[in-house]
Amino acid sequence: MIKEGDDYGRNLSGNGRTVGVEYVSANPTGPLHVGHGRAAAIGDCIARVLDANGWNAKREFYYNDAGVQIENLALSTHARAKGIKPDDAGWPEGGYRGDYIQDVADAYLRGASVDLEGTTVVGAKDPDDMAAIRRFAVAYLRNEQNLDLAAFGVDFDIYFLESSLYNDGKVAEAVQRLQDSGHTYEEGGALWLRSTDFGDDKDRVMRKSDGTFTYFVPDVAYHLTKWQRGYERAITELGADHHGSLSRVRAGLQAMGVGIPQGWPEYVLHQMVTVMRGGEEVKLSKRAGSYFTLRDLIDEAGRDATRWFLIARKPDSQLTFDIDLARQQSNDNPVFYVQYAHARVCSLHRQAQEKGLVYSQEQGLAALRTLQDEASLNLMNEISRYPEVVEAAGIALEPHLVAQYLRELAHAFHTWYHGTPVLVEDAADRDAKLTLASAARQVLRNGLELLGVGAPEKM
Repeated sequence: MIKEGDDYGRNLSGNGRTVGVEYVSANPTGPLHVGHGRAAAIGDCIARVLDANGWNAKREFYYNDAGVQIENLALSTHARAKGIKPDDAGWPEGGYRGDYIQDVADAYLRGASVDLEGTTVVGAKDPDDMAAIRRFAVAYLRNEQNLDLAAFGVDFDIYFLESSLYNDGKVAEAVQRLQDSGHTYEEGGALWLRSTDFGDDKDRVMRKSDGTFTYFVPDVAYHLTKWQRGYERAITELGADHHGSLSRVRAGLQAMGVGIPQGWPEYVLHQMVTVMRGGEEVKLSKRAGSYFTLRDLIDEAGRDATRWFLIARKPDSQLTFDIDLARQQSNDNPVFYVQYAHARVCSLHRQAQEKGLVYSQEQGLAALRTLQDEASLNLMNEISRYPEVVEAAGIALEPHLVAQYLRELAHAFHTWYHGTPVLVEDAADRDAKLTLASAARQVLRNGLELLGVGAPEKM
């Protein structure tokens, strides 16, 4: 384990095969909310765990930059640019009321530029150019979301735009494939998918009588591109409120007859997050208007605590995020408890150096067998379980198993530490104990890395 170091716990079961992990995938219409934060933490940690299990994980963000929400964003920004506020006459129905819309309008009117993934979008300053307003508002808010995710330690390999599915003919291709498969029919002026042939509870409209497509059609087209891009597995992390759309997307993919296996893509659904402060639920953010943002949470609780708390429970369980607990520097705060175990080992080594004690890892490894007390054996046992936990988390797509394990390892370490004099006079005994502590530190650091949480050397 000491020899493997940062690689301890990793395995090659994925054999380098490609898995796409899609998560967050928010509409670029406002700041990310806490639910997006939970999606980001879960999705990012799933990708990290799959990497640790030998998969080639591709992290993907699907931007819903087409449809009614984008039109409402443009209308809201246009109104703000004209000096119209949410409670004034002329405010658009369905407009976004948060103060951030004023920020977008102000930036547009002064001709600000937004650099986004190699493209620069400049505010046209014309308050009546709706196309320019729409283009700028989407770019501005996409960039704001990217900045929030960067502050959260989350990044992506691929940003995929819904609009590109239409511009590149992918929606038309998907519809044609479905028609050619013989699993569609016309009725009432609409085009239907006979999705009941593939386990759906009823057939679904693909193209409405007015010629527009229903929302699941671009979803099918998007997932077809994943298959065409060589994703042997595709995992999509979504809020539980999207549950109803899953069967129709899978039905559409099956109906194409292109070799996509049943149960593809895989879905991980998360439940809602309730944020508490001072024993009361926190709902509002001045900037966003109607919801508490991810940035608000990071600013209050810190990045490490926010990531830990959002990943620490099974995704399909409801989660209460207690800001007061997350900020506590006490053993009641699980992330503090785990990080403090890591920092304590670092402190032991610093103290040894300060006292002029020379540490020999070779001698420590040779003397480990002399540590036969219950606390030492229990700590060794916990350390040895880590590879099994990594494998189980990868199979189940449940990175919270790593968080649970780290709490148990930290408990075993703290129990050992409190009952075991480490910097003793006997060099072999001291080196054995420092080696055991170092092994615990390595596993703590490896596990925290899978959660995207820091491993501080001082606290």
